[in-house]
Amino acid sequence: MQSTRVAILGVDVGGTFTDAVLLDGGRVRTAKVPTAERQEESVLAAARAVGARDVERFAHGTTTATNALLERRGGRTAYVGNAGFEHLLHLRRQTRAHLYRLCAQHPEPLVPLERCHGVRGRLGPAGELEPLGEIPDIGDVDAVAVCLLFSFRDASHERAVAGELRRRHPGVHVVASHELAPEFREYERASTVAADAYLAPVAARYLSALADAAGAAGLPEPLVMLSSGGVATLAEASAHPATILVSGPAAGVVGAGLVARRAGFADAIAFDMGGTSTDVCLLPGGRAARVAERDVGGLPIRLPSVDLHTVGAGGGSLVRVDAGGAIHVGPESAGAHPGPACYGAGGGATVTDANLLLGRLPGELPGGLVLDRDAAAAALAGVDPAAVVEVVNAEMLRALRVVSVERGHDPRDFALVAFGGAGPLHACALAEELGIATVLVPEAAGVLSALGLVAGDERRDRVVSHVRPLAEVSDLPQDGEADLRYRGQSFELTVPLQRDLAGAFHRAHADRYGYSDASREIELVAVRTADIVPGSAIDLHATASRTVSGPELVELPGATCWVPDGWSGETNDDGTLVLSR
Repeated sequence: MQSTRVAILGVDVGGTFTDAVLLDGGRVRTAKVPTAERQEESVLAAARAVGARDVERFAHGTTTATNALLERRGGRTAYVGNAGFEHLLHLRRQTRAHLYRLCAQHPEPLVPLERCHGVRGRLGPAGELEPLGEIPDIGDVDAVAVCLLFSFRDASHERAVAGELRRRHPGVHVVASHELAPEFREYERASTVAADAYLAPVAARYLSALADAAGAAGLPEPLVMLSSGGVATLAEASAHPATILVSGPAAGVVGAGLVARRAGFADAIAFDMGGTSTDVCLLPGGRAARVAERDVGGLPIRLPSVDLHTVGAGGGSLVRVDAGGAIHVGPESAGAHPGPACYGAGGGATVTDANLLLGRLPGELPGGLVLDRDAAAAALAGVDPAAVVEVVNAEMLRALRVVSVERGHDPRDFALVAFGGAGPLHACALAEELGIATVLVPEAAGVLSALGLVAGDERRDRVVSHVRPLAEVSDLPQDGEADLRYRGQSFELTVPLQRDLAGAFHRAHADRYGYSDASREIELVAVRTADIVPGSAIDLHATASRTVSGPELVELPGATCWVPDGWSGETNDDGTLVLSR
């Protein structure tokens, strides 16, 4: 009887490097290549570098949608809303962009005023109050976002408008809010659907090019990592690219959860420091906490997402000294080209250069890149490299506190999973500041996001809006989450569905706010569920056994770990370095 060989490929595109992991018949292979301007070229280069062939499943994490939104490179988009509410994207909420800086401006909406159109027609609780009027001419656009009042409760008008626009403009991408985010709060829903429409032309071009390139290379059509931590088909990601805005970082969180669970740590914090940014996420029970909404580029996106907090601090973050002599690190980055000064391509001073001068990096990185110590010293002339590391650590420490202390969690109850090319260099110092006793450094730390892609579940998230008293609801599903609040409150708490849902909400409210009121009516706002197909089981094996005692430099495939004085540890059966004070 022949054993069945299964090859699964995961490729994650980052700002500096593109990482690949190939699970081939139980054996894990990894590779890392510089990110090219055309991401699909980097994906294929990474697949070749890892030796991918006869691949059965191919999962991909991408920054295409994120970069397009942040750099405002989306399609020419129109917005259609109710007459009198067509300027909703510009009216926003009444909150200021910054509480104490009155001159601070909100980001410009993705759709300018002249392309915002209104259509007559209104729906009320009892049905239609005013029939739909004539749908306006939207002009020459690439995409249209449709968002009508109360479509989360009754989508008939919105469905009719979207259908007519698709009939009139067959080559234009039309997305309606009830198809993407059927939830109350019109502005957040409008912002989400506008971003989705805006990104669709760019994402569709990239994903189509990737599919063609993968097919030509003999690879299967890729699955794409969603912001919620699962993978979906290429067609689903192309239709709604707002769902992949946190694609790559979400894959890293999946990988970190896998490592933490296999190491026997139920609660952990994922700490992913790459070349351009650092992402942190709480992992209660070894799985990512999720939120229903997050800001991307200053715009609210009302879609399920892993609860990441991101700061512009990475190994490639540029160092500068202001007129007062203070050291600043990031958010600007040297990227892959030219990269840090020590790469020898004319780049500026970075955190990587500081770590090299402190003796925390080897002379040659994985992939054969020889580091130029003299170039690093020249770039940082007059700047103490230890002070640079202290500054960047302070920025990352704030991020770790956001997802732990500020959410009511004691970081001392968690292990810190350090990954990314630079994460293991800084993890022990950060853990010591937070009182964290254990740091986990996976053997595949430099490519853990790609490992998360290999292990990721297929996931389809769904939401059903209620906005009615909990006591009136009797048809709740067994699994999922509920958004609940006391009647009259403006914001909700998310509680896992269970038999005593009211009691669970009272307890969650007391944990978060310090009090609860059992006599007060509870309102069910929404129910969130997901259809999940479990990903492949991964059996990790250590390629090398290590016992370390700081101060010591540990070279890993794709990353480097600095073990400071007072820290020590050894690898477990998975190859994960378990460090403690």
